[in-house]
Formats: sequence, structure tokens, C-alpha cells
Amino acid sequence: MAHRITEECLACGVCADECPNGAISEGEDTFVIDPELCTDCGTCMEACPNEAIVEE
Repeated sequence: MAHRITEECLACGVCADECPNGAISEGEDTFVIDPELCTDCGTCMEACPNEAIVEE
């Protein structure tokens, strides 16, 4: 099960900086998680200052 970044994303980039797998990149309006690279480690959820990342 991969994680997903919700519309609550502030596009601050903290999650991308913390992701050990490089699964997070800047999308059109918010950051996005590549489910193929996401290993469900939860690091992004812990790093997000706006709690905008949820489990799918």
C-alpha cells in the first residue's frame, strides 16, 4: 500500500527531502508519490508539517 499526498499539501518539499527512496517529486500543484518507488516506510508522513500525507 503506497502513500498519497492530499490537497492539503503546501508544496514545501520537506517530504521529498526526507524520502529515502526518492519516491516524491514536485507535481503540478502539489508534490506526488510514485507508488512504484514507495516502500511504505512512513518517513514522509512523519516529516509533513501539514499532515497532508495519508496511507492509501
